[in-house]
Amino acid sequence: MVAVQTTNQITGKRKWWALATVMMTMFFASMNQTVVSTAIPTIVSDLSGFEYYAWLFSAFMITSAVTVPIYGKLSDVYGRRPFYLFGLIVFAIGSVLAGLAESMMWLIVARAIQGIGAGAMMTMPNATIGDIFNPKERGKWMGVLGVVFGISSIIGPTLGGFITQQFGWEWVFFVNLPFAVLAILGVYFTLPKVKTEDQVKVDWTGSFLLIAGLLPIMIGLTWVGDRFGWTDWQVVTVFIVGIVILTIFVLFERRVKDAIIEMSFFKNKIFSITVVLALFVTMAMFGTIMFLPLYIQGVVGLTVQQSGIVMTPLMLSFIIGATLTGQLMSRTGTYKRYAFVGATLMLIGLFLFNQMDVHTTFWTVMLNMAVFGIGIGSLMPIMNVSVQNAFPYKQMGQVNANLQFSRSLAGVIAAPVFGAILNAWFLRRFNEVEPSGFNELSDSAQQDILAMDPQQLITREAQESVESSFAAVGPEGEALYEEWLHAIQLSLSSGISALFFVGLIFAVLTLVCVIFLPEYKLQEDEYYEEEKQEST
Repeated sequence: MVAVQTTNQITGKRKWWALATVMMTMFFASMNQTVVSTAIPTIVSDLSGFEYYAWLFSAFMITSAVTVPIYGKLSDVYGRRPFYLFGLIVFAIGSVLAGLAESMMWLIVARAIQGIGAGAMMTMPNATIGDIFNPKERGKWMGVLGVVFGISSIIGPTLGGFITQQFGWEWVFFVNLPFAVLAILGVYFTLPKVKTEDQVKVDWTGSFLLIAGLLPIMIGLTWVGDRFGWTDWQVVTVFIVGIVILTIFVLFERRVKDAIIEMSFFKNKIFSITVVLALFVTMAMFGTIMFLPLYIQGVVGLTVQQSGIVMTPLMLSFIIGATLTGQLMSRTGTYKRYAFVGATLMLIGLFLFNQMDVHTTFWTVMLNMAVFGIGIGSLMPIMNVSVQNAFPYKQMGQVNANLQFSRSLAGVIAAPVFGAILNAWFLRRFNEVEPSGFNELSDSAQQDILAMDPQQLITREAQESVESSFAAVGPEGEALYEEWLHAIQLSLSSGISALFFVGLIFAVLTLVCVIFLPEYKLQEDEYYEEEKQEST
C-alpha cells in the first residue's frame, strides 16, 4: 500500500524504487521520440504529405508545451503520482490512434493526443529526481538520467528503422504500449500519495489564450515557402492575430492568480537567463537533430535502418557530456564553467555541420555529431539543476515545468520555422538544377512524372517506384532518372544546410547567454528545510 504524506519528498529505501521507475519512464519516453523520428520520412512518403512534415512534430509539441506548466503547478500541491499516471494513459491512447492512422491529418491529431500525455512525462521525471536528491547530489543523478536518455536514443533509431522495414511504420507507435503498462505499474506502486489542505485552480483561460495565440503563428510558418511568401497578406494576417492574442495572454497572466506561467519567476536572474538559454539550445538542437535522419537518408543515401545506426555517435557523446558534467557539478557544487565548455563544443559542432554537402561521407557526419552531442549533453543537466537550486523546494515542480515549457515552446516554434526554411530552400534549389532533358519528353510522360512529389524520394522504396516510371519513358529514362535523383539530393542538401546555418546562429547566442549566467552554490539537505530563498 502506498503511504499518504503531505509533501512529495521521497526518502528511505523507497527512493531507489522511485528512481528505478523514473529511469524506466525516461527510457520509454525518449525511446519513443527516436523510434518515431527515424520512421517519419517513410510515414510522410506513405501518407503523401511532405508539406505537413513539420506538423507531426508541432502537433505533439504544442499540446505537450501547454500542459507542462499545468502538470507542474498541480503536482506541487497534489503530488506527482496522479498526473504521472494520467499522462501515461493518455500517451498510450494517442499511440494506438497514431498506429491506426490512415491519413496525415489523422496522424497529426493522434500526435496531439500523445502530446497531452507527454506533457506529464516531460516534467514529472525531473521533478521526481528533485523529490529524491538535494541539488548538490542532483547533478550526478541528472547525469545518470542522461545516460538512460542516451541509451534509449541509441536503441530507438535502430529499432525504429528495423520495425519500419520489417513490420511497417504503424508498429513504431504500437511498440510503446508494453513500456507504458510497465511505467504505469511502477508509478502506481512507488510514488507517494500526497494529501494537503492547499488548493490550486487550473488556469484554463490562460491555457486557451496560449493555444489560440500559438496556433495562427504556426499555421503562418507552415504556409511560408509552400503557399505564400513572408509578406503575403495571408501570412501577415495570421502572424498579427497570433501576436495580439499572445500579448493579451501575457497581460492576463500578470494579473491572474495561479497563472499557467508564473511571471514572478522572471524576477530571479538565474531563472530568466536559463529560460532564454533553454530557448536557444533547443532551437539549435532542433535545427540539426530533427532533420538529420532526412539528411542521412535523402542526401547521404542510406536506408532507414542505417540512418538509425549513424545517429548512435550523437547519443553516445550526449551520454559522455551529461555524465561527466553531472559528476563534476556534484563534486564541486558549481556549474557555470561546465556550461561554458558545453556551449563552446555545441558551437564547434554546428560549425562542422555547416561544412557538409552532398559529397560528405557518413563518417564525417558521425564525427561532427559526436562533437555536437558532447556540447548538448553537458548543457542539459546544468539548466535543470541551476534553476531548481534557485527556488524553494515547495515550488520545484512549477519552476521545473516553466523551464520545460520554454524548451517545448522553442520546439513548437522551431518545427514549423525549420520546416518552412527547408521547403523554401529545397524548391529554390530544385528549380535551378532540374534536368534540362525533361522538356524533351512527351506531354503524357511529363504529366506522369510531375504528378509524383519529388520530395517523396527521401526513401528507397519511393525511389524504386519513381525509377520504374522513368524506365517506362524510353531509353533516355534511366539517365534522366539519375539526373532527377541527383537534383533531389542537391536540393535537400541545400535546404538542410540552411537549417544548419540557422542552428549555428542560435549556438552563438547560447554561448553569449552562458557568459551572463549567474552561479549559485548548489545546496545540500538544507534545500528541503528552507521555506524561502532570496532571489538571485
